[in-house]
Amino acid sequence: MRGLLWKLLGVDRLPEESKKKLGVVALLYFIQGAPAAILWEVLPVYFRMHGVSLRAIGGLRLLELPYSLKVFWSPLVHRYGERRVWVLACMLGIAAILMALPFVDVAAVGVVVLLLILALTTLSATQDVAIDSYSVGLISREEEGAANGVRASAYRVALVFAGGGMVFLAALLEWNTLFMLASLLFVILALAVLAVPRLSLPEQAREHWLQGFVGWAGTWRVIPLVLFVLTYKLGEFAIGPMVKPFWVDYGQSIWPVREELMFQIGLFPTTLGIILSIAGALAGGAFISRYGIFHGVWFLGLLQAVSNLGYSVVDWLQLGRFGLYGASMFESISGGLGTAAFLAFLMNVCQKEHATVQYAFLSSIFSLTGRLVGGLSGLGAERYGYGNYFAITFLLSMPAYLLLPWVKTWIQEKPDG
Repeated sequence: MRGLLWKLLGVDRLPEESKKKLGVVALLYFIQGAPAAILWEVLPVYFRMHGVSLRAIGGLRLLELPYSLKVFWSPLVHRYGERRVWVLACMLGIAAILMALPFVDVAAVGVVVLLLILALTTLSATQDVAIDSYSVGLISREEEGAANGVRASAYRVALVFAGGGMVFLAALLEWNTLFMLASLLFVILALAVLAVPRLSLPEQAREHWLQGFVGWAGTWRVIPLVLFVLTYKLGEFAIGPMVKPFWVDYGQSIWPVREELMFQIGLFPTTLGIILSIAGALAGGAFISRYGIFHGVWFLGLLQAVSNLGYSVVDWLQLGRFGLYGASMFESISGGLGTAAFLAFLMNVCQKEHATVQYAFLSSIFSLTGRLVGGLSGLGAERYGYGNYFAITFLLSMPAYLLLPWVKTWIQEKPDG
């Protein structure tokens, strides 16, 4: 089975050391995906089931702005301490937040709830800086295609266990119990970081982080790169906060019993959907290994954008449960394909010795417009209706493709054969 996986990823001819690296990448991105599972898979359902409005659920995405601002404190991660220690400390902090959350009244979305979510996103963003920096330094150029298939897949496996599993178990257990179990899981993951090999940065790179960043981004060439990164994932961020509420509202007429509705949401858009996105991510990594990053960015990203229209068709034509299943499956597998391509692109354009700040910069700006659009998603869904709003999210994905001719010059790969 393991040999088949390496063959599918196109790394069966790579040395054993490369395969060990991919194992480290899988662990790190499972850890990185766990907080996102709580934010994106669990909390929208938890809040909606407690009567929180669509507008408020969408507005809570604004509390994810630390993902877009992390570049400002990424030099601290780069300059001081070991990256494994940063991840360990952040995960323990998130575990404490999850332990406190069920004891707070979320229906009113008060100050305490807002502060807890803001602390969660800040800690999660900080550990992302450390994990991304470590991974870019660990992986060689010829390993990037497979590595990004693995990292996108491991991220989604975390969404299955921490997200889909928690929503699925909500039909059987009380929310307080579930949050306690999630807190314990985060403590275990924090300790697992200690199994990752130490990877030190050169002292010169630590001291001269600003020089490395300015030399990389200090020319006009960075303008189309920034604009591309800002707009490439816009459609995905715009639709993301409203998918689970759509399942809740559309599904209540199909599954009026709460337990059955929760089972369906936990099974299809969360657990099965993420499994399909894992398959898409692995396929995306293999596609990139064979055809290159540029082809992956435009072709796989286009499939991801088109998938947003699936939910529009379901709402417009009232296709019922099977239409809902089909739209969810298409969105999930194409999301895995597009994510693998984009992660490979971000890793490829960074310099390994200065990746902490460079990658944080790129990942910050691509999430900036996404968080803002996500914060307005509830207003869009309420004003235009789910179907029309989902169609608008497809159009938001298109401007990035106009920038591809300039962006191609950043990609470090051999010309097409």
